[in-house]
Amino acid sequence: MKEKMERTNKISVSVVLLTIILVIQVLLVLYPLAFTISASFSDSNSLASTSIVPFKHKFSIYQYQRLFKESNYFHWYLNTLIIATSNMFITVFVCSLCGYIFSRFTFPFRKPIMASMIILQMFPSFIGMIATYVILWKLNALNTLWGLVLVYSTGSIPFNSWLMKGYFDTIPHDIAEAAYIDGATPLGAFIKVVVPAAKPQIIFLALTSFTGPWMDFIFPRLVLRTDSKKTLAVGLYEMINGRAADHFTMFAAGALLVAIPFTFLFVLGQKSLLQSLASTGGKE
Repeated sequence: MKEKMERTNKISVSVVLLTIILVIQVLLVLYPLAFTISASFSDSNSLASTSIVPFKHKFSIYQYQRLFKESNYFHWYLNTLIIATSNMFITVFVCSLCGYIFSRFTFPFRKPIMASMIILQMFPSFIGMIATYVILWKLNALNTLWGLVLVYSTGSIPFNSWLMKGYFDTIPHDIAEAAYIDGATPLGAFIKVVVPAAKPQIIFLALTSFTGPWMDFIFPRLVLRTDSKKTLAVGLYEMINGRAADHFTMFAAGALLVAIPFTFLFVLGQKSLLQSLASTGGKE
């Protein structure tokens, strides 16, 4: 009986310690978010005047009014949305086709091409940044949105094509062959049969392709010049860089609005995303 009580006491102490640790971790994660939300709804322009205790001050949408009146935030948001959406559609279309071709068809130089795609991913993107800048300059694509879309979509092809190939390898060949028997072409079988079977991975690819350029800073900072062409990352950075300290609460409002597309997309694709991460595709 005594041993049982001692064991119960040890378990209780362990549970209490684990609970304390988890609570501390949750506070460390949620406090910056709560502080940002609180600062964005503050009527004070100075971050120093805001309370370290979130939601202690009077609720106000003044910073959101300043954000859209005193900056080109709407244009930055629209530019970033156009770039991210375009990159998402191009990447999903091209990489899905490439992955399926590499998975199901044999042709000359197939393996060397696949190996070269892997080798390309071994080098950091910074190495080719100057060459990419020169190419965009020659194409008159500097300070343009389509120039960024071109760079993002082409740069994502090697890795994402391999990603899709690996998933297509897990899908049984029988379903496509059954479509061939019914008179479908290879493209028709791909669209009508294989794509629905690969829906979780395609949604995962769409989400990652959208989020990749959404808050990228380095390359837009290098390419874009005029204020109307800037993306969210560049615009928000310059909002608080080298200026008076009365833009930080407005910056908090802009940073909070950045999360809206992420939340919307992940809520819509949560089920398919979990299926993709759990690798629920069929195997031969």
